[in-house]
Amino acid sequence: MMTAPLLRLESLSKSFGQVTVARDLALSLGQGEALGIVGPNGAGKSSLFAMISGDLRPDAGTVWLDGRDVTGAPPHARTRAGIGRTYQVPRPFSHLTVFENVLVCAHQGAGLHGKQAWSQAMDVLERTGLADLANTAAGRLTLLQRKRLEVARALGTGPRLLLLDEVAGGLTEPEVAELVEVIRRLHADGLGIVWIEHVVHALVKTVARMICLAGGDVVADGEPVAVLADAKVRELYLGGVMEGEES
Repeated sequence: MMTAPLLRLESLSKSFGQVTVARDLALSLGQGEALGIVGPNGAGKSSLFAMISGDLRPDAGTVWLDGRDVTGAPPHARTRAGIGRTYQVPRPFSHLTVFENVLVCAHQGAGLHGKQAWSQAMDVLERTGLADLANTAAGRLTLLQRKRLEVARALGTGPRLLLLDEVAGGLTEPEVAELVEVIRRLHADGLGIVWIEHVVHALVKTVARMICLAGGDVVADGEPVAVLADAKVRELYLGGVMEGEES
């Protein structure tokens, strides 16, 4: 018996007035696969995440998770079903500690209680390199630490599919390298990952497959090096080197 894809998008469409962010979009992600998404600003990348996570309802099409139609499910139900996501701008509970931030996600997102929630939160902090900051107020964290906490909060919900939305943005090169190592370890543990990112070399070091979105369409899909060399992709970036791309 064939295993259902972890994520499958079928004929997904969404428009805001005259602006189309998804046009009959089809996409499939295998169990434990890591996929990178690139594209110019306004290409529909974050809107795609919103339709997967339930924050935005598509005009047409279907979102499947593990063979189950979740198109009509609200965000909290999709979280319980196994979808975790980050946002471009981290907004932790600043007055709570790092541990408490993740504990809330384990409790509310994963539905865990007592020792189970506590253990999951501590495990997540270890996996994301935040254990030494467990008792630090989130409002005192550096940008890199806030980015790690954003990933940790998503992991606290116990996802099988992790959606990363530009988590490397604004970081220095050494900080990007640290974050890449965290994400590579998560992927090695079998977690399915879809990562939107403008810091392209971070994706190249992490994913085996990449797509380029533009105008609501997939214009390229394949190995990262092949996608970045695609003529249509180069044209979308005005023939220049994409942010963070290594020559």
